[in-house]
Amino acid sequence: MVNCVLYMTAEKVTGSGLPYGAAQATESIPSNNMLQVVLVSPQIPGNTGCIARTCAASGVKLHLVEPLGFKIDDAKVKRAGLDYWPYVVVKVHPSWAEFRNYFSLQNGEKRLLAFTKRGTAIHSDFTYRPGDWLVFGSETSGLPPDALDDCRSEAYGGATIKIPMLDTYVRCLNLSVSVGIAVYEAARQLNYEQFQCSSDACINSENPFITEDIFA
Repeated sequence: MVNCVLYMTAEKVTGSGLPYGAAQATESIPSNNMLQVVLVSPQIPGNTGCIARTCAASGVKLHLVEPLGFKIDDAKVKRAGLDYWPYVVVKVHPSWAEFRNYFSLQNGEKRLLAFTKRGTAIHSDFTYRPGDWLVFGSETSGLPPDALDDCRSEAYGGATIKIPMLDTYVRCLNLSVSVGIAVYEAARQLNYEQFQCSSDACINSENPFITEDIFA
């Protein structure tokens, strides 16, 4: 049984610009995290809120790389994340270069995996490992060239991944849908280990996990 990482904190984060209740990531993320999600310059607040909810449901940390197309405390972000923000750890990075430096300083085995329409590996054929960081670009322009180059390089990752789709009438999948597909396929391959939390480890007496789903 794997101990889970708590995504809630007893103290509310203030002055961080994050939605009320969201926990702020520390400078060093523990190396036993199974998966993490990185959004590079997301533009639609509702998508980011939905992704935060997916991260809360799957025990995944969320990284946002600026520039963003909205303010992080935008009401639409909070609304899409509903009451789940206290269970998400979010770290905002000022640029891709600063994120790359942050990533380099993290301990343990790790890879940056770029999800892109032009990826060379199909998401369900690719073999995921603990310590993978799943990287997604903006809704309007995808991943910037420097991010793609880093994800292709052996130093940082070495993989670009695509989710198959019929593109006759649709240019791309919705960002939050893509993240959900990727996170749950990777989690499935890893036997949902980050879900295997004891009740004592995953429940805080002041702020327990929500057990009844709430729909917008």
